[in-house]
Formats: sequence, structure tokens, C-alpha cells
Amino acid sequence: MERTEQAGLLDFVERFAQILADSGMQKMTARVFSYILIEDATTYTAAELSEGLGVSRAAISGAVRDLVNGGLIAKSRRADTRADVYAIDEDDVWGRIMFSRTPLIDRYREVALEGAANLPSGPGRERMLLTAEFMEFTIHEFEGMRERWNDFRRRRREQTVGEPGGEAEEEATAGNA
Repeated sequence: MERTEQAGLLDFVERFAQILADSGMQKMTARVFSYILIEDATTYTAAELSEGLGVSRAAISGAVRDLVNGGLIAKSRRADTRADVYAIDEDDVWGRIMFSRTPLIDRYREVALEGAANLPSGPGRERMLLTAEFMEFTIHEFEGMRERWNDFRRRRREQTVGEPGGEAEEEATAGNA
């Protein structure tokens, strides 16, 4: 990658990372996630992330730990190295991230119901009941949203068949290689 392309990529990484940081993600974690999301490689070692972002391996270590623990990236080993490698779900990164939160949302619901069962009547108990109701509503909406998202993605893939740069062209090109 040329120097100007790399600078442009890093500028966009910073812009995207800022959105993630504004929504609560640690800044370095947001930078690493954004880099993995935006840069073209499919897997990265800590050394590659460190070099690509121009930061220390120690900074990368904490960020990838947070991302792996949060289910945003996966950790594995590359066949040609003993180093850990990190990757993002190439097929459906945002769907997997969002829909994998359902167990956490259900846990919010369960704890809110437990709280409501142990609280005396009053505003606090009512807020816990409302919390549980909202979490239950969200779980049901996620189920429908997952179906609608998968249908949307299927229709988009069907629409791109035969278009320049579409999936069908890429598959045909790969088959002729």
C-alpha cells in the first residue's frame, strides 16, 4: 500500500474509531477494531496490527483481549506461525455482533424481574418491571430483525448477480483463475 493510501486508511480508521469510542468503546480497542474492519487482510498478528497502526504491541495486546472477550473478533493460530492471529467475521460482522447480544439482554431481563420480585411497590419496582418488559420486547424484535436482515442480505446478493463487481462476476472470475 502506498504511503498516501496508508495515510487515507489510517485517517478513516481514526474517524470510525471515534464513533465507536463515542458509544463507549475504549479508544485503542476502537482503533484496533476499526483497522481490522477497514484494512483488507483477513487475519492479523499483534505485530501486524502494531505496525499498521503505529502503536506498541502492549497497546494492541489489551485491545485484542477486549475485542476477543467481547466477541467482536476471533483469535486463532496461523498454520505458518505460532503467533496468535485475529480475524473478524467476514460474512456478517455486524449481524453477528448485534444478534450475539441476545443472551446479555435476556440476563438484564432476568435480573430486572428478580429485582422487581424483591422490591416493595413503588417507582423502583416499576422501573425494574419496565426494564424487564423492554428487554423482552427487544429480544423478540431481534428475532424478527435477524430474519429480516438475512432476507435483506439474500435479496442484495441476488440483485448483485451479474452486475459488474457483483458476486456472480467475482465467482466466475475466481473459477477461471
